[in-house]
Order: sequence, then structure tokens, then C-alpha cells
Amino acid sequence: MLKIYSGNNGHAYLFLLSVLQLWLTFAPVADQTAAYFHISLEMVNWLSIVYLVISIPFGLVATWVLDSVGLRCAVILSAWLNMMGSIIRMFSVLKFMSLGSQNYWYLFVGQCLCALAQPLVIFSPTKLAALWFPDHQRATANMISSMSNPLGILIANVLSPALVPEGRHIPLMLGVYAIPALTACVLATVGIREKVPPTPPSASATNSTSQPFFLGLKMLLRNKPYIILAVCFGGGIGMFTCFSALLEQILCEKGYSNVFAGLDGALFTVCGLLGAFLLGLYVDRTRNFIESTKICFCLSALASIVFAVASRFRDQAIALAISSSIFGFFGFAMYPIAMELAVECSYPVGEGTSTGLIFVASQIEGVIFMILLQALTVHVSKDPSSTCALDQDGALDWTTPVLLMAGLCSAMACFYVIFFHTDYKRLHAETNNSDMVKAEDTGSDDVPEA
Repeated sequence: MLKIYSGNNGHAYLFLLSVLQLWLTFAPVADQTAAYFHISLEMVNWLSIVYLVISIPFGLVATWVLDSVGLRCAVILSAWLNMMGSIIRMFSVLKFMSLGSQNYWYLFVGQCLCALAQPLVIFSPTKLAALWFPDHQRATANMISSMSNPLGILIANVLSPALVPEGRHIPLMLGVYAIPALTACVLATVGIREKVPPTPPSASATNSTSQPFFLGLKMLLRNKPYIILAVCFGGGIGMFTCFSALLEQILCEKGYSNVFAGLDGALFTVCGLLGAFLLGLYVDRTRNFIESTKICFCLSALASIVFAVASRFRDQAIALAISSSIFGFFGFAMYPIAMELAVECSYPVGEGTSTGLIFVASQIEGVIFMILLQALTVHVSKDPSSTCALDQDGALDWTTPVLLMAGLCSAMACFYVIFFHTDYKRLHAETNNSDMVKAEDTGSDDVPEA
């Protein structure tokens, strides 16, 4: 268990980071959403894509807020943006407002506000771990807070299909999702009072040498190992984003129900949480950051290939469930470890900047992947076995996109395994500082008394 430092509220941060996700509200029920609002499936997908688009420019702002203003301000601002966005989304389904064709845009604006909150949350785990936890607990603390994003995915995949068996239940879903957003806002505003713990938990927290924001950016752009990590791992995050957002649409054309798609997505996430927990404990003890991420990247790529093949056939529920579980187990397992690795290979750049730039890269790659995968879909005649509930002729065949997705995952895994190598700069700095302190203490003891 993580040690709780006297007078700190590190665990309050951990809790609040886990309840600030509204990103995939509509993805598991994309077809019902399209029918309810009388919009196209592409417009529904933009409710997810907008998170990626907004995070690109605002991600740089979020990194500055974290490293210059502080973690407390970032979390509270995120909670307020998330709450306001969830409330504005509800305006789209209030009949007495008679919005007509404008209801979608209230939904879209609400999603935009929630999207502004996301970078402040996603960029926070390494900063939280560095400020509030000692070096032998950082990977575990980072794992717990980093898993806020897949936890939100898990809730969406299970809750949205359960709340929306039919399109007319969309208002209920929006109301239910607004409750945790409001709760998190209240807790963040009144519950988080300290920026840093009264006693620094590690040598790097005691002797903070984080570079100024713009100097840190320049250092990152000249750091070859960091660039490789950002491109490969950012691409992996972007691919996971596509998988989560498009899973229901990929499966419904082959006759799989929204409930099964939600359960499949839930398995993907639950196994990912388990994998992240186990690997976080392992890396905290062994410091095998590089070896762990390379093995997990390769195994998740193999699982993506199995899923791509199985998803093109009907009645393959078991194969899909197993491949999704393995994909999530190894893919999410390397998520928090790669974030720690980003800090290790870029130290003394600030934690918010080093992890934030990776997520900006992941959002850029995610937008490209989402647009590319949708562009490669093919309209096919409506199959009686299809479960896609669209108010339009035909359905979308995702054969080419899912095979491309598996190919890209495999290519990024191979590139990362072959070319990524780095030193653990933060750990080395902490070891040197510790040795210096011990030497000074020993020297003082040898001085004879007057």
C-alpha cells in the first residue's frame, strides 16, 4: 500500500483524477445517438475526435499550468471545466428549450469544455507521483492516477449501453454522467488545500531542478530517445483511442450487439487495469522500465492482429473477448511505465512538460488515425444480421481499417524495440544526491570535537 504522508492530500489527488472522464459517453451507443439527434455517424464520432483536436493546442497550455502554476490549480480547473461541460451537454436534451436542430451544437460545446479538462488530468500523474511519493512508490502512484483514463473508458463501455437500450434514453444517460462531474468539482474545490507535501518524499522532490517551460521544450525536441518514445508511445495511445471510440461501430456490422461491444470494451479496460497494477508493482521493485515496455508493446501488437482477424467474422465472441483482454492487459500495462520512462529519459525537464508533450503527440496521431480509419470504411448493403441502428441505407465495413490498425501497432512496436535506448537520468541524479548527502554526513562525523 502507498504510504500516506502526515498532513498531505496525495490520495485526494489520486481519487479526483479517477472521476474526471466524460470522453467516451457516446461511443458505445453511437448508433442510438445518431438516431436520437438525427445526425450522421461521422458527427457522433466528432464528439470523441474533438477531445483529440482540442488537446493539441491546449495540451501545451496544460503543461505550462502543471509545471509553472502547480498541480492543485490544474486539478481544480479541470474539475470546473468538466462540470460545466457536463451541464451544457444536458441542455441538448431539454425539450422545454425547443432547440430543434441546434441541440447537437449544445452537445458539441459541452464536449469541448470537457475536452479542455482532459489534458490537465492526463498530464498530472507523473507530477503527482514526483511531488507526493518516494522513488520506490512512484511507478505505483503513477499507475493508479494514470488509470483514470481507462477507468473512464470502462465506465462508459458498461454504463452507456446499460442506460441506453433505446435512443429515447439518451437524456437519462447525460443526467447520470453529470453527477460524478459535479461531485468531483465540489471535492476538488473544498478538499484539495495543499500544493506540495510539508516534507519532500524524495531527493528529486527536495532538490527540484526542473527547467523553465520553453527551455524544457527545446531540450525535449533535441532528445533523440524522448522523440522515439513520444512517436511510438504517442502512436500507441492514439491507436487505443481509436479502438475505444470505434469498437461498437466495428462490431455491429458483423452482428454483435451494443451490449457485447460494451462488455468487450470493459474486458479490454479491466484487464488493462490489472496489467498496469501488476507491472507497476514489478517496476517499482526492479526498475526495468525499458525491458517491460518493450515486451508489453510487442505482446499488445500481437493481440491487435488477432482482434483484427476475429472481428471480421461472425460468431467469434470468445476470440474477440480473449484478444481484447490481452490487448488491454499489455497495452495499458505499459501506459504508466512509459510515462515514468519519459521523465527518466528527459530529466531535469519538468514532469508535466515531458509527459504532456507525449500526449500532444498522441492526440495529433489519434486525429490522423481516426480520420484515416473512417475514410477507409466501405458502405455495404444492410445485412439482416447487422445490429447497427442507423437511420440510413447500408452499413460500414471496417475490414481494411482494423487490419491497418493492427499493422500500425506492429510497426510502432518493432520500431520502439529496435531503436529506443536511454539512461535513467532521474534515478542516477537521485543516487548521486544520496551519495553526496551520505558523504557529507560521514565527513561531519569524523570532525573531532573542540
